[in-house]
Amino acid sequence: MRDAKKVLLAASLLAAASYASASGTLIYCSEGSPAGFDPGQYTAGTDFDASAETVFNRLVQFQRGATKVVPGLATKWDVSSDGLSYTFHLRSGVKFHSNDSFKPTRDFNADDVVFTFDRMLNKDNAFRKAYPTDFPYFSDMGMPDNIVKVEKVDPMTVRFQLKTVDASFLADLAMSFASIQSAEYADKLLKDGHPEWINSQPIGTGPFVFKRYQKDAQIRFVANKQYWDKAEGPKVDNLIFAITTDPSVRFQKLKAGECQVAAYPRPADVALMKADPKLHVLTQSGFNVGYLGYNVLHKPLNNLQVRQALDMSINKPAILTAVYQGQGQPAVNPMPPTQWSYNKSVKDAKFDPTKAKALLTKAGFPNGFDITLWAMPVQRPYNPNAKLMAEMIQSDWAKIGVRAKIVTYEWGEYLKRAKGGEHDAILVGWTGDNGDPDNWLNVLLGCEAVNGNNYTKWCYKPFNDLVIKGKSTANVAERTKLYTQAQVIAKQQLPLTTIAHSTVNEPTAKNVVGFKVSPFGLNSFYGVSVK
Repeated sequence: MRDAKKVLLAASLLAAASYASASGTLIYCSEGSPAGFDPGQYTAGTDFDASAETVFNRLVQFQRGATKVVPGLATKWDVSSDGLSYTFHLRSGVKFHSNDSFKPTRDFNADDVVFTFDRMLNKDNAFRKAYPTDFPYFSDMGMPDNIVKVEKVDPMTVRFQLKTVDASFLADLAMSFASIQSAEYADKLLKDGHPEWINSQPIGTGPFVFKRYQKDAQIRFVANKQYWDKAEGPKVDNLIFAITTDPSVRFQKLKAGECQVAAYPRPADVALMKADPKLHVLTQSGFNVGYLGYNVLHKPLNNLQVRQALDMSINKPAILTAVYQGQGQPAVNPMPPTQWSYNKSVKDAKFDPTKAKALLTKAGFPNGFDITLWAMPVQRPYNPNAKLMAEMIQSDWAKIGVRAKIVTYEWGEYLKRAKGGEHDAILVGWTGDNGDPDNWLNVLLGCEAVNGNNYTKWCYKPFNDLVIKGKSTANVAERTKLYTQAQVIAKQQLPLTTIAHSTVNEPTAKNVVGFKVSPFGLNSFYGVSVK
């Protein structure tokens, strides 16, 4: 069996080599298969890399490698004096992609923006009724409740009307879920009886055109020769995602020149990569957090003393040493220290298995209990080895009588089941998406996100009121005060145990030019070339 694996690996490397020899081809060794290609339906970077960062654009976008909001499909925007109305002036002459079944008859205009957001806002939207789906990110941030309407002012102007002030609204619209779809393409899919193709045969205005996807093998894109941004457009003719789940195999491919960029190296391999004269490693403090979430809807995790016992029995320094291997720092709050409004006064409980055991007895569990502990099947920027981390937590909990069964699923299924609340405790994490505190506290722990990215299912009014109030004021000093108070409550109530903020390492071949590390953990290949 081992020899067969070697043959398969050799064959895959040979196939990648043939791609690499093509003129203007960049191969990215990605970490997993996307769940789909409709950015509105998903929340994971694996999905966004393969869709939002390649095929699509948004009204406003983040400057590549930075947190600054810059024009995208809108060239400029006006905000009313009361902060409740945003008017976007759209870019003219932007072309949608074509595929074998669709050829656009017009350029991008206001109808596309209205369709994109009405599909998420309106459950009676014809396309949404034909292809029922959820939009977790859109919902997690309370947009369905706060956006009163999205209206077409004229063919090249769109206005958003809000109920209450949303200090993060502009940055939210730069996020992947807000990628603009083609209304004309959607109409054709409805007419043809295949609305679900919007998720498997994407059409956008982005720098790369989707060509083909083979699950667990590869995704192929070609350059959009009509791309509107000549400065930051595609610099290679072909972009290939070579889906390679094993980090050691990704490293082998990178060393052999079979891919030019590789995702998420093992911490143990970083020093070897930095010593290789053919490679270049970009390193950046991670704007992320890896954590263990407790499903408070499942007994006995609804008991605060139980959560406190589980928390203080986890040997976090040992996990940092074994799992992160010098490529991370302890996490105390559900946001990194580089996020404005971070509360430095909040402290972790000390590692104390004896006290943890006593707490369990006090809570009515002198003999412990059984629990499921979910471990991610893939590497993410915030957790390089969830399997090992789960095994170490399992061992720690066994010492206080808690019997944990480790559970895992394919990545897309893992997230789907977790949002459905099937887990007891779950290893997951987050990389910031827009540089705003709301993106951590509200999305991970807010009441509106309970059926989305709030895997703890924790809805605690004193905390939630602070976060909602923080989002509804534009005063940074006042927002900071509210968010620092919210972090105190989160630590007191312990819906999750924060583990680490991981250092992000992005290895590339030396001949890759223009690749930038995203503060949001995404991988963008527009503006990137290969010598």
